[in-house]
Amino acid sequence: GLQDRGGGRGGWHAAAAGRVRYVGQIRERRHHAFCGPGLVLVLCASQAFRDVYFGHVFQGVDFFAVILLAFLASTILFTAIPLLRDRSAFAKLRGHGRTVLMMNVTTALAWSCYFFGLSHLEPSIVNTVHSGMGPLTVVALAAFGVRLAKADHVGWWEYLGYAGIALSLMALAWVVLSGHSGLAGSEPMALLGLAALLISGASNTVSLLYSKRLHDHGVNAEVVTSARYVLLILIAAGVVLHKGGFGGIGTAGEAATLTALATILMVLPLYAFQVGIALTAPLTANVLRALGPVFVFALQQIDGRLTYSTPTLIGILVYSSAAIASHVAHARSEAPAIEPR
Repeated sequence: GLQDRGGGRGGWHAAAAGRVRYVGQIRERRHHAFCGPGLVLVLCASQAFRDVYFGHVFQGVDFFAVILLAFLASTILFTAIPLLRDRSAFAKLRGHGRTVLMMNVTTALAWSCYFFGLSHLEPSIVNTVHSGMGPLTVVALAAFGVRLAKADHVGWWEYLGYAGIALSLMALAWVVLSGHSGLAGSEPMALLGLAALLISGASNTVSLLYSKRLHDHGVNAEVVTSARYVLLILIAAGVVLHKGGFGGIGTAGEAATLTALATILMVLPLYAFQVGIALTAPLTANVLRALGPVFVFALQQIDGRLTYSTPTLIGILVYSSAAIASHVAHARSEAPAIEPR
């Protein structure tokens, strides 16, 4: 009888422990369900603040000076992390010199052209054109048989979404060149800014494909980040030296403040992206990211040099809708087919 009662108590404790674990798992899933999308929204908001802030700062500060301060600090930070954790992590870069070089070249092109565009165009249009060039570049590379990383199958509905993205970018280019954007400027500089954004979006996409190749060979994110900006830093340092100093930065205190803010605005989106994507369903993450230009448009209204532009907003909404449609089409094409019983 004592054994039966003991066995009963043991079974009850086991069942109770199982229920506790089950409740804990449910709570963890709910936490991830909210935490992941929340971090993706942090990514969108921090990128929006970055673009609006830099767009304002670049009116009085040379953007190459900002590049040098921000990316030098970020590179030092991401080099120190693997040095403290595991110095052997850098050894995995051996044999990938060409990939690292091409990643540096495309990264330098991407950020230099992006910041040039941000100096002369409306931040929300800069963000939209730069983002929209990503999927269009991948499709164009695939059409010419260039595959820098494993490519997924693209269906007709997804192509339709990409066509919508292309049309929205063309519409935004018209908004800029016709003088209907929220920032008045000369047509030649506007044209140069748009051309720079086409280069920045395409170059950034290729750079990410090269970095993905390194990730596929076991190189961690910190080491990739520490190696990515070397050429960009050298170019920025050369420009700063050629111009005789940090244009627009008068004191060491201003340089320190700008370095801290710029580094945070570079690192925070990267961290939020890496953690948020890992905790979020791909479709949810991509839909939220497609709304990024809307965040920029809303936040840029605080910049007094910009005016509210309905044509810009319409172009951005068309882009976001087309991007979301392409993501939904891609998710449906990857979903496993359900066989009828």
